[in-house]
Amino acid sequence: MRSDAAKKGVERAPHRSLFKALGFIDEEMNKPLIGIASSYSEIVPGHTHLDKVVQAVKDGIRMAGGVPVVFGTIGVCDGIAMNHKGMSYSLPSRQIIADSVELMANAHAFDGLVLVPNCDKVVPGMLMAAARVNIPSIVISGGAMLAGKTNGKTTDLNSVFEGVGAVTAGNMTEEELYELENSACPTCGSCSGMFTANSMNCLSEVLGMALPGNGTIPAVYTERIRLAKKAGMQILELIKNDIKPSDILTEKAFANAVTADMALGCSTNSLLHLPAIAFEAGVELNLDMVNHISKKTPHLCKLAPAGNHHIEDLYFAGGISAVLNQLACKGLLNNDCLTVTGKSLYENVKDAKVKNPEVIRDTTNPYSQTGGLAVLRGSLAPDGAVVKKAAVAPEMMKHTGPARVFDSEEEVSAAILGNKITHGDVVVIRYEGPKGGPGMKEMLAPTSLIAGMGLDKTVALITDGRFSGATRGASIGHVSPEAAEGGPIALVREGDLIEIDIENNKLNLLVDPEELAKRKPEGKMKEVKGYLKAYRDGVSSADKGAVFKNTK
Repeated sequence: MRSDAAKKGVERAPHRSLFKALGFIDEEMNKPLIGIASSYSEIVPGHTHLDKVVQAVKDGIRMAGGVPVVFGTIGVCDGIAMNHKGMSYSLPSRQIIADSVELMANAHAFDGLVLVPNCDKVVPGMLMAAARVNIPSIVISGGAMLAGKTNGKTTDLNSVFEGVGAVTAGNMTEEELYELENSACPTCGSCSGMFTANSMNCLSEVLGMALPGNGTIPAVYTERIRLAKKAGMQILELIKNDIKPSDILTEKAFANAVTADMALGCSTNSLLHLPAIAFEAGVELNLDMVNHISKKTPHLCKLAPAGNHHIEDLYFAGGISAVLNQLACKGLLNNDCLTVTGKSLYENVKDAKVKNPEVIRDTTNPYSQTGGLAVLRGSLAPDGAVVKKAAVAPEMMKHTGPARVFDSEEEVSAAILGNKITHGDVVVIRYEGPKGGPGMKEMLAPTSLIAGMGLDKTVALITDGRFSGATRGASIGHVSPEAAEGGPIALVREGDLIEIDIENNKLNLLVDPEELAKRKPEGKMKEVKGYLKAYRDGVSSADKGAVFKNTK
């Protein structure tokens, strides 16, 4: 066993003494040592119940003959960090999570890892660590929040963000917003739509790193506890059979994840996190692959913010297994990919049934014949940009309008609230990329204000930052190269015409190349210190997954 390096032999007597200081007995020294990485905290709604999930994992490990040891990681609540300085720390936290799991796993010679995350950066951060450490590992997340009910209408966190814009526009009273605030997020768990956290929880299943059900069983259901016990038991099987992340996280597995991503209409942030996980696994995942897969993958689900369904609806409709079964029947999956069950992906899902054809449509009756995300390229984004086209109004699939240029999220939010953005505008938010932000802040506040004020069918937003998984509308993020690296977005001036053609994957700045060559970048990066400065110095561009280039 790997842990023998810290437990066996005369020379390890001091080590065993320290284990015994923890309460270990001799019999435990001969059993596999399983690290449980938990992001439990009392500040994140998706994490506040993870102590119960962790206890179930521990029970499962004990039942299967292992020795569980729990350690913690950080986790940022993107909703609480949104629209202020705190959001600069969200994406950078992914690196710290990955690094901390790597450090703990290798320093203590764990034989296996059970990863217990929830929420946006924690799931990919732990998967990045699993790929990097490459010992038997399994993911069991905390599960999704149930959707809220407000005056008979299904609501979620995004409803509250959009409510702020509705109040500003005079379409909602402050009393109605307060009622929404009190009812939209009724339980613990990751926010209830197909936002980033749930996108990554679902894709963990598709990648093969989590048991079926991980992505959709609601956080408050005891079925989640039962799944956690099974995950704890299954890590011992993975150790017994020496099944490691490198056996699971293959090029074909990532192709499956992108395919499911297109069918589900996941968050645009999935195209930031999947390349980062692939990078750690030694697999190349470039953005051109996304459009290639999207063109042949039908869009089967319209979950919030693209539609009215939530994760609990997907759960009752058959879950990720039912979606994958549909895709497999159309020949769109690599069926033989190994998973943490010890079986192939297809073996896991071959008997799954769709129980609600409106939530999971048949491949013969999709919402669209192509996937829910698109990568755009052109003179404004030579290295690519990303849009959740499933959440874009038909009127905005093609749009040309004047640029309204801002050098921070705060500036554009103030302009929107001041009624300075009008129909037809193309709002450009720059110097918010991985380096420029730094930290590539999510822009849920401005997109929600636009939607709440009824402008989402006439106004586009473009940024070298990123958008929340809860964002809807013509919101185009990850523009690369970013302004901080001298990308064309730094050359845009007020009133320049910008062409958006989502169906044809184009994003162009309609300025004569000779004129563009005369321009110098406008705007500048914010001054930062501490971890954000170190992050700025080490991070790659968004099209590469915003990874630390020096980890490989």
